[in-house]
Amino acid sequence: MGLLDETTHKDYYQGNDLGNYQFTSLDDVISQFTVAYVGEDKLISKVKRADVAFHAQRALQEFSFDMFKSIKSQQIELPPALVMALPHDYVNYTKLSCVDSAGIKHPLYPTSITSNPFQIKQEDSGDYSFPEDNEEVKNGDFSSGAISPHWSKNDDVTVVFGQPKIKSEITDGKLTFSHRTRAGYGAVPANFGHVLCVWQKLDVSDQYSVQLSGDGQSVDVLGAPGILRLGLSTTVPDSRSHNYLSSSVARNIRTTNYKTDMFDLPTGLEAGSYIEWNTADNTESKELLGIDVSGHDTVYVVVVSYNEFYTGDAFETLTATNNIDNISVQNTDASTYLSESPGSEGESSTWKNFKSHTSNANNQDDYEDDTYWPIDGGKYGLDPQHAQSNGSFYIDQRLGRIHFSSNVSGKTVILDYISDSLGTDGEMQVHKFAEEAMYKWIAYAILSTSSNQLHQQLAPRFKKERFAAIRTAKLRLSNIKLEELTQVLRGKSKQIKH
Repeated sequence: MGLLDETTHKDYYQGNDLGNYQFTSLDDVISQFTVAYVGEDKLISKVKRADVAFHAQRALQEFSFDMFKSIKSQQIELPPALVMALPHDYVNYTKLSCVDSAGIKHPLYPTSITSNPFQIKQEDSGDYSFPEDNEEVKNGDFSSGAISPHWSKNDDVTVVFGQPKIKSEITDGKLTFSHRTRAGYGAVPANFGHVLCVWQKLDVSDQYSVQLSGDGQSVDVLGAPGILRLGLSTTVPDSRSHNYLSSSVARNIRTTNYKTDMFDLPTGLEAGSYIEWNTADNTESKELLGIDVSGHDTVYVVVVSYNEFYTGDAFETLTATNNIDNISVQNTDASTYLSESPGSEGESSTWKNFKSHTSNANNQDDYEDDTYWPIDGGKYGLDPQHAQSNGSFYIDQRLGRIHFSSNVSGKTVILDYISDSLGTDGEMQVHKFAEEAMYKWIAYAILSTSSNQLHQQLAPRFKKERFAAIRTAKLRLSNIKLEELTQVLRGKSKQIKH
């Protein structure tokens, strides 16, 4: 029976699965291995499918690292911060490039002459500091002008009828929330609003209790009370934002972020680790002492903002309402771990100095160890790794970011990288050139880890067969075309004239 009997040409060419025939899914590999290798009078009499799946996934990981082609890439316009986040399924990079106006990639090269170390907080005497009242929140005064990278948010800025639905942003040094009413989604009553959340993950592994404070203000809109909360939670807020009292459409679920039980850390003898600003109590500066964080390595400081658009007329204009500033979480007891220097917030002075340096291809005389080409016309003593003016980068594994030199700012950057192919079910597929190598890998892995005497005797044979199958797969996947290779080699015969 053919593999394409149920797929018409029209289905294929109008579908979204172009070129997929060259791959076999990992699930099929596991099933086919079980059929061909497992059973009575076969190589392996019995084995759990979970064991086969484990070894198949390990094989897929190893093949992805040094055999399969790296087909993953990401492109961004490099922001002024000169930082790119590592992809969620990143294992290693193969190439970093910037792109010119013609779409041509120019390679960027790694630099080893700078880094972004953890900047230790010190006393005036130079001794390491282990203070009480140490600040845990980064960019709590929102002076950086950007919510990210320290804060995360759930707002959806999708444009509806010419304007965003909701928005959280920094204006005039404060975190400001903008709201308006919505209709639809089967909401009862017809008008509803959104609950906006902004949060930051905190490391409290060395702390027993903390104190929380902030300067907030709630703002009413057309009689709809503004609610603003600041608190600590052990879980990330709900990603949904719709805040209708109820919906006639069953699949539409109201967000849970309007509830106060998300702030689940005890304060003294009572639970409820949050402070609130509303019409009845809108005092700007508030604090909450003695929040028990013992037994938790990480917590989240969360800001919640919404207006109670449950009654009244629709309010379609997006309007800034609640706002907050000077968010602070401080440890009550002296720290027992090294602390980061205030103001560094993941950016050491080393990195700040490097990114603030004006890197110009024609003005690099002050870069003693990183002089780009040209070097005043002289070629002697040239270090090849710096004989280019495209720019450089280094990877901060501690924070999971790629840092770039200043001459890459504003350019289009492409990251080609390797994953282990286990991120999603759709990625877990094997090229047909390597399918046999997968079977030999799984067979050897099962035989070599078995206590069965016969299996131990067969293991050396399958180790050799695995090696041969992998070598064959690498040759096939190298994709060498004789005609293309010949064309390249023709240029090698040219004489170099001096």
